[in-house]
Amino acid sequence: MPARQTTAAAARAAVVAAANATKGLEAALRGAADDIPDGKPDGRKQRWQQHKEERRAELVDGTLTAVRALGADIGKYEIASHIGVSKTVLYRYFTDKNDLNTAAMVRFIEVTLLPRLTEALIDDVDEFTMTRAVISIYVQTIADETQIYTFVTSSKFSSPTVLADSEKLIAQVVAFAMNERLSHRGLDTSGFETWAYALVGGVQLATHWWMVERTLSQEQLIDHLTMLVWTSFVGIAEVGGSAAVFNSREHPLPEFGVAPSTTAT
Repeated sequence: MPARQTTAAAARAAVVAAANATKGLEAALRGAADDIPDGKPDGRKQRWQQHKEERRAELVDGTLTAVRALGADIGKYEIASHIGVSKTVLYRYFTDKNDLNTAAMVRFIEVTLLPRLTEALIDDVDEFTMTRAVISIYVQTIADETQIYTFVTSSKFSSPTVLADSEKLIAQVVAFAMNERLSHRGLDTSGFETWAYALVGGVQLATHWWMVERTLSQEQLIDHLTMLVWTSFVGIAEVGGSAAVFNSREHPLPEFGVAPSTTAT
């Protein structure tokens, strides 16, 4: 029963974190120039605003479909042609390819990546199983969506601010779930945001490196990342989450020279 209470709390925290962080990305999806000024609401302007948001979402979904079909180097004319609209229509809703790329990134995170990660974070499983599942889902999603990932993270068109916000969104979801899990076990969680950002950032950077280099298999990448993240959790748990306790201890490395046995006794 306690484990189920923990995962329920983690679920609520993850959803709240995602909702709050996504508010910072909605402006990028809408376009700042379309904001309705303060004062008495204009019904026609509000209806146009809603229509434009819905139309932008449709065009972004079409863009993601086009990228999957034609590749990450696709141009705006090819995107428009694949969607079945004119390039003029795209320019009506997106100022340039940077704007379209930003909206595509937000959409991909909102409808594909984040729901999969959140589902893993709220699952009623032990912490090790959850850790491996979250890492596996992240790596698998990026691997499955190679063209989309390349398109939305292209340094030529991606906004550094929105890219950073998207990474922050994922870290916040993980941070809140981690805080719920660890605090339920009575650990000092004052460092939970630091841990979450460090671990999520490391996983993201390693996955990005792997997408380019491919010097090891996907399963090997997941194994190494799981080992890194899990041993971090174990180390945190051993000192009760307290940096003071950690600093008060000596930190000798284990003896090397003989590899530990991988067979069960």
